[in-house]
Amino acid sequence: MKIYGFIPVRMASTRFPRKPLKKILNKTMLSHVYEKSKLFSGWSILSVCTCDNIIKKFCKKNKYPFVMTSKKHKGCLDRVFEATKKNKDKIKDNDIVVCIQGDEPMLKSYMIKKLLEPFKKKRTKVTVLAVDIKNKEDYYNINKVKLIHDQEGKVLIGTRAPVPFYKNFKKKNYSKRIIGIYAFKYKYLKEYFATKPTPLEVIESCSENRICETFGGFYFVHIKNKIMHAVDVKSDITKVEKSMLSK
Repeated sequence: MKIYGFIPVRMASTRFPRKPLKKILNKTMLSHVYEKSKLFSGWSILSVCTCDNIIKKFCKKNKYPFVMTSKKHKGCLDRVFEATKKNKDKIKDNDIVVCIQGDEPMLKSYMIKKLLEPFKKKRTKVTVLAVDIKNKEDYYNINKVKLIHDQEGKVLIGTRAPVPFYKNFKKKNYSKRIIGIYAFKYKYLKEYFATKPTPLEVIESCSENRICETFGGFYFVHIKNKIMHAVDVKSDITKVEKSMLSK
């Protein structure tokens, strides 16, 4: 079983255009993500995948492996799947494909290792990282995908709504949100793209729900007591920098 990592990025983000090359503490967001991902020692391949020539040039300059993909993709997994097909002679059904979204600059390499643990311990098809929601802002933020799960850590549905419901939100709660890092057995990534978008995937704009509705759920890996800020909008840069400087 081999591990293949892909970092999908594009410059035309609707919420924050050109964000992959925006600076966070004097280093581009893409560099933060790629260099932290590279610290994980188990990769057979780790590659950026993009549709933008400016990112291609940036990768060449910094000696980051990259794959050029179509401009038509709407989601990160679509871009990753095209990249895997360009490596189809290498990737086997039992191998694991990891999608590391390019807007997770606070990623740590140990998180990737933890993400892969359920594949050894359980008969799982897909895993995703999740953290506790520790503030009211994230609880109500529609850019943060929350999880409804069972007691074994199997995700039943993803939603942008604030769940579970709290009349008065408290810092100590049971709400968790997804970090943009996924792992698929390659066989099931192909099956995912062989199925049509499902109703709750479309309504919630959550690709996770196609997995739930088609494969009967998947497992999340809980990263405890960790503050994580994805860069969804421009103001998130300040949050990330503040958190990085506080370490």
